[in-house]
Amino acid sequence: MIDSIQRFFNDFMVTEAGGKAATAPTLELATAALLFEVARADYHLDDSEVALLRDQLRRRFALEETDLDELLRLAREEAESAVDHYQFVSLVKEHFDYAQRCELVRMMWSLSLADGEQHHLEEHRIRRLAELLHVSHSDFIRAKLQVQEGTAD
Repeated sequence: MIDSIQRFFNDFMVTEAGGKAATAPTLELATAALLFEVARADYHLDDSEVALLRDQLRRRFALEETDLDELLRLAREEAESAVDHYQFVSLVKEHFDYAQRCELVRMMWSLSLADGEQHHLEEHRIRRLAELLHVSHSDFIRAKLQVQEGTAD
């Protein structure tokens, strides 16, 4: 009985295209997908947002251009197809300490304001992700003010 249940889940996890088992996202992909989700929250992906996202990910994870291109492609796919953000948020919470999660929220604010506009949909998305990441409201506001005042990277 246990073997048949295990086979069912293994068969369920096999993708149709490649025949490989679906894998959990990496920390880099989880981070990129959350950031990409903020950038596209206002239904407009500005070139300045994409450029900043590339720069943030390059600096955060020390990626080569080809790896960065692939990460952004995968992040876009994940952000567009994900039903919820649980797998990304839980991975980030598991591997990032509180200061790193605050830095991620600051990066989200930077992306949100990269196009020179403060859109309420982007702010709502950041607020919701900050809550899911267990970042306090005061640190959420502090990150926003740091970005607005230009005291953050």
